[in-house]
This record gives sequence, C-alpha cells and structure tokens, in this order.
Amino acid sequence: MSFVFNNSFARLPARFYVRQHPLPVSAPRLVRLNRALAGELGLDLSWLNSPEGIAVLAGNGVPAGAEPLAMAYAGHQFGGFVPRLGDGRAILLGEVLSPQGVRFDIQLKGSGRTPFSRGGDGRAWLGPVLREYIMGEAMHALDIPSTRALAAVATGDPVYREGELPGAVLTRVARSHVRVGTFEYFAARGDTEALRLLADYVMARHYPEAVQSDRPCLALLEGVIGRQADLIARWLAVGFIHGVMNTDNMSIAGETIDYGPCAFMDAYHPESVYSSIDHGGRYAYGNQPQIAQWNLLRLAECLLPLLDEDQDKAMEAAQSAVDAFPGRFEAARLERFRAKLGLAAALSGDTLLIDDLLQVMVESRADFTNAFRALCDAAAGSDAGFLTEFGDSRAAPEWLRRWRARLQQEPLAADLRASRMRRANPAVIPRNHRVESALAAALEQDLAPLDKLLQVLATPWEDDPRSLPYRSPPQPHEVVHQTFCGT
Repeated sequence: MSFVFNNSFARLPARFYVRQHPLPVSAPRLVRLNRALAGELGLDLSWLNSPEGIAVLAGNGVPAGAEPLAMAYAGHQFGGFVPRLGDGRAILLGEVLSPQGVRFDIQLKGSGRTPFSRGGDGRAWLGPVLREYIMGEAMHALDIPSTRALAAVATGDPVYREGELPGAVLTRVARSHVRVGTFEYFAARGDTEALRLLADYVMARHYPEAVQSDRPCLALLEGVIGRQADLIARWLAVGFIHGVMNTDNMSIAGETIDYGPCAFMDAYHPESVYSSIDHGGRYAYGNQPQIAQWNLLRLAECLLPLLDEDQDKAMEAAQSAVDAFPGRFEAARLERFRAKLGLAAALSGDTLLIDDLLQVMVESRADFTNAFRALCDAAAGSDAGFLTEFGDSRAAPEWLRRWRARLQQEPLAADLRASRMRRANPAVIPRNHRVESALAAALEQDLAPLDKLLQVLATPWEDDPRSLPYRSPPQPHEVVHQTFCGT
C-alpha cells in the first residue's frame, strides 16, 4: 500500500510552485526508516521497506496521487532580502492525512536540481541528512514542535562539497512547508491576490479559528506570533540554538524547520554560537527571541494590504500585534523556566531568581542540561550534585538558599515536585560531540552508534542507566566548536 495523498497546496495557482518530478539516483539503499513515525501516519511498513517503497523514498518513483512540486518563496538571509529562493533541492510529493485526520506534507530533500537551485546541485549528502533525522526525533521527544524524518536513503551517487561525499535523500514530514518567506515572495511582487489566497490557505489549514474572527488576517498574524513565542521559549528551555533563523526557515505552522548548523549548548552562555556561517552571532542562543520578533515584523509587513484598506490603520494593527511578542514570549519563557525550577505559582520575583541562576551558570561555565537536571535531585533533598556542577562558585550555594526559601511558598510535596521537574529538565540531549561521533561512524557503514543515540534520545526524561555516557559533557578534545549547513 502506497501513500494515500490528499493534496491541497497543489490546488493553489501555478505561480506558487513549479511542478517537477524528483530526479532519479543510481543505487538507492534504505539507511534508516522511522518506524514510529510511519505508524503515526498510518503507513505500511512492509511497503516502505520494499524495492518499490525505497524507490519512492529515493525519488526514483512517483506514487499514484502524488503531485510533485518545488515551492516558491523568498527570504531575509542574515538580514539581507533575497526575492527568489524556493525549493532548490526539495520536492513536495504531496500531503497525507494521519489516522487522526491531521494533514502532513511528504517532502523529499536532496532530490535534485529545480528552477530554484541558483547554481546548486540540488543534492544532499548523508551526514546532514542523518543529522536532521537525529535532531527532528530529539526535538519531538522533548515535546518541541518539529518537522521529522520518515526515512534516510543513500543514493549511491557522490556529492561534491569540500570533497567527494556520499549522497542521500531525506523524506521530511511537516505540518506544512509554508514559511514567512512564502508571504515575502508575493509581497515583493506586489501580488496582493496571491497574498490573500495564501493567507486563506494558511488559515484554513493551520488557524481555522482565525477564519471566524472579525479581522481574520490580523487573527492569523496574532496566531503565528503566539506559536512562535511558545516555540522559541521551548528552544531556550533545552538550550537549543537553531543557527540560521532566516525568514525562509520560519514555519508558519510553528514547527522547528530546516535543521542545518543547529546545536544544543553544553556550558551555558547566552552568546553561544555554533553555526560556521553566523560570523557576527546574529543567531546566538540569547538573540533568538529578538530575531523571531524581527522575522514576525517582516510577516506583518507582507500582510498590510490584507489587514485594512486604510494603510495607517493596517500599520497600527500590525505594529500592535508584533509589539505584543516580547510579552507573549516572556510569559511562555517564565512558564518553561518556572517548571524547570519546580515553581507552580507565579510570583513577582521569579524572573530575577531564574536570571540570577543563569548568570551563575555563565560565571561557572556550568553545563546547562546537567545543572538543571541536578536541581531535580536538590528538590528531593540532595544538593551535592547540583553544587558540583558549579565547581567552587560561592554564588551557587547562595542561589540555592534563595531557591529553597522560594519553595516554601509552594504547596507541593518534595517528591512530587522533583518528579514534575524531571519532566521539565531532560536528562539527555543530542550533545554535539555524540552526534558528530555517530555521523562519523555512519559514514564508515557502522550504524550501531546512530541507533544507540536515537534509542537514548527517544526517552530524554528518564533516568536510564544506559543513557549515562550520553549525559556527560565533552572532554576538551571532544568539544565541537562549529556546525555546518551541508548545502
């Protein structure tokens, strides 16, 4: 049984995309199949594992009902506007409905050149494909909205970057691939009709409540702002750095999308940057909320013709909506970090308590994940592990005293509080050195480290003894200083 497609984006006018089949590869080989995701989508595992299924996942076959296309979009990349980007190495096969009736895109990434390739080869290589597979599954397990990988297929064809590398295709699953940059594409062309069609499409698919509003497009903008505020707060709560928050990499659906030079912090610092192309730190960990608001302002500008016939009123409404982002983000951030500290009530001094802990982490170069996880043990009465994370810091014991005083204003019993905190502070994350080690082994045809890493990341909240090696920060010689796009 093949995919059962139920396509909607392909019903939009032709200027939204270019119809094109994926380009064949010479020797497709299934590297990994996401069996859990296949089950959630109601797909037939035996078919996906069959030669016919693998051919589809590689781009060598187009199943019945698919309507392959490359989507058009623009984008601000590191602040500079590019009016025509689009899917330069991806093909949207179509959409499927899960057994629960949820609509998902099925996209092949690395499927060959398109009219949007801008001189690129349209291909992907195995390292970044498996990296996206790992990151998407880790984020999903951490309860963070994310695109996910259904499959990784080796192509048997070389890809040339710094040298010759093994080619691969990723099957990406997303709530949709519409981006802020999709709106920018039509706004840059003054195509108000297309903007309205796109807004109506996004509302119907992702924000049906906006359709019922007195001002639907304003409700759409506010809905996107709300989802982004929550998404960025979730990122910060686990130390995630996207690395390339261009407007073409911001999903209108509110999912994390386009895993390239992303990373999880080890030692905490708000200026942490891993991306090899982020020379100025524009997309550093602590800058992500401000960049999200900047991107949302670009979306608001695109929607101005739809917000009100009076442009002054349209601008006032758009500005008011975007100006609400910091408050909405801070509320979401406080909710996440209160949970990390075991605080159920909302008191006025909580922001200072949270920020002071983060400052002590900076001064001590404490490991972000392990320090918060050790705080769970402190909630249960054992302080030693937490204090060890801060070395000889004099500020850490004083902060711990303040935190305990704050807990006196909470009603929960210590064991219940510690249990809840363990659902807010993961024991394990995809640490950069572990990811790189698994990828290096995979390139040598050894998939055991990859499988073990994926197994551990699937249960990030558990104190599983098997995950202990994956919880350790890198040794000095293991530290990963830069991550790369792979394009």
